[in-house]
Amino acid sequence: MGIAAKDTRRGSHAQCNDYNEDIASDNNLMDLTEFPDLKLLQLFDLLYDVRSVTRVAEQLGQSQPTVSIWLGRLRDHLRDPLFIRTPGGMTPTPQADALIGPCREILESLRRFAAWEIAFDPATAKRRFRICMTDASHITLLPRILAHVRDQAPGIRLEAARIDGNTERALESGEADLAIGYVPWLGGGMYQQQLYNQDWVCLTNRHHPRVRARLSLRQYHAEGHVVIAAGTGAQLLEQALLRENIDRDVVLELPGFLGLGSIIRTTDLIATLPRNIGETLAEMNDIAVHSCPFSVDGFAVRQHWHAKYHHEAGNRWLRGVVAELFGGTR
Repeated sequence: MGIAAKDTRRGSHAQCNDYNEDIASDNNLMDLTEFPDLKLLQLFDLLYDVRSVTRVAEQLGQSQPTVSIWLGRLRDHLRDPLFIRTPGGMTPTPQADALIGPCREILESLRRFAAWEIAFDPATAKRRFRICMTDASHITLLPRILAHVRDQAPGIRLEAARIDGNTERALESGEADLAIGYVPWLGGGMYQQQLYNQDWVCLTNRHHPRVRARLSLRQYHAEGHVVIAAGTGAQLLEQALLRENIDRDVVLELPGFLGLGSIIRTTDLIATLPRNIGETLAEMNDIAVHSCPFSVDGFAVRQHWHAKYHHEAGNRWLRGVVAELFGGTR
């Protein structure tokens, strides 16, 4: 009897070894689509520690029958009972002891995967950022962005690019990181964040022979004007002029804002432009700022970026810099 019992145990042990080798062989060829889902791995991890199906069900927020069903699926998949009910609780089998380490490595890898992000440290980063903006923004926004970046991220190189028909493609491809301005025509796949609102002002020589503290609509009609052909919101201004039936006497047309301040300072001409660039030029050139004597629709200046780079660490940092410098300003 004793010998027979001993031989039986030997046979069982040998069968177990063969069985484990079969499992290892099967696992080498396992289709990942057959791998237990995450909740079964979490069940196995918890049950190994707490040794109670009831307590595992409470921690997972599931009913005890549901957890029992999950455990049955895990047992079927791994072809082992994994836990044996004993007076001291659910005791792990040798197979469970062997698998708990790999299980926890998988769960930790998944946690790292879920929290993964390429680190971006502005103090040490070496990178180029390209920002699409108008020439007005070269005067109003770029100097402050540059000063901040040079102070906080000395290894960063900035490039300013034009806002044009290529801007949307550049943002999508990653050739450009941001577009800042009034760009209502940008298509889908873009995120945007409003920075500030713009209304309109007029600039004149501080010693204008006919315009003093206040610019009237009659004077606006009568005086000569400088026009920025493709300025930000130019269509909004043109629409307002048509509404008010104002036909300006255009003496000079410029492609951009370069030189506008000195022209206003040395002539009796009037320029109508968005407030931010207007006030900046006025401060730089000691010229006068007047409220626009008729109503022009305002607009919002926003920063735009493509959805592909919404979570990219460097792009997030750059957007944060722009929002910190200009968000909520007039």
